[in-house]
Amino acid sequence: MIAQITDDFDLNKIAESGQCFRAKRFENGMFRFITQNHVLYISKAADGEYSVSCSSEEWSSVWASYFDLNRCYQALRKTIPKTDPFLRKAAEEGAGIRLLSQDHWETLISFIISQRKSIPAIKSSVEAICAMFGTAISTPYEVVYTFPTAEEMLSSEVSRENLLECKVGYRVNYILDAISQVAYGALSLDDLEMCTDDALISNLTGVHGVGKKVANCVCLFSYNRTASAPVDTWIQKVIDKYYGGIDPLCDYGECAGIMQQYIFYYAQKHKKEFD
Repeated sequence: MIAQITDDFDLNKIAESGQCFRAKRFENGMFRFITQNHVLYISKAADGEYSVSCSSEEWSSVWASYFDLNRCYQALRKTIPKTDPFLRKAAEEGAGIRLLSQDHWETLISFIISQRKSIPAIKSSVEAICAMFGTAISTPYEVVYTFPTAEEMLSSEVSRENLLECKVGYRVNYILDAISQVAYGALSLDDLEMCTDDALISNLTGVHGVGKKVANCVCLFSYNRTASAPVDTWIQKVIDKYYGGIDPLCDYGECAGIMQQYIFYYAQKHKKEFD
């Protein structure tokens, strides 16, 4: 079917924005996204029109919220004041990025893995976990694997040894603790949707190895808490270079996390600027 999207929407920028690790770009310009047991193939057909591999019902019920299509990003970019020229420049370059509403469990494990790892290495570990513990789905283009639930990992006899085969390194104990807490009900990720931002972060940091930065990433990229603005090494470099060490994201309130994405994307594209 053809989906109409007239707001900021750039598949390549979304895939490269550092918030998801299973997006794939094909040589013909088509992109693949996966959430839970849903697989989407999407490509630009014309201005404001995208060819998508799902039904209109699935597009409305799954992917519209996944891509945050009820929010106008063009309007948000226009709210950046002239007194913040760096962010205006970063937002212009990053126009097309959208916050993704990803599966809570997958996002938690992915960002536990992300600590002190490059994006290609994170992707490799995540795919290895999916291949080892997930369920295969055959599509017209490839065989992909779902991201396994905590319960599926337990039933597959997850262990330190097979997780280490997935190159998760020292994070193995963090992952095992998360599996245990979620599978046995000590932590209900769905119930956390009702929490305030502070309570959500507090609950997430109860998982071994989850600090405030990882918890904020999960809040932003899975629970759509747009006031959360994780500060990683690249964001800190921008703060130090352009803002005198004072975090400007605090001034953007409920939009701080979206502005953070523009800054992160800019920093990734201009790494030499921060050497």
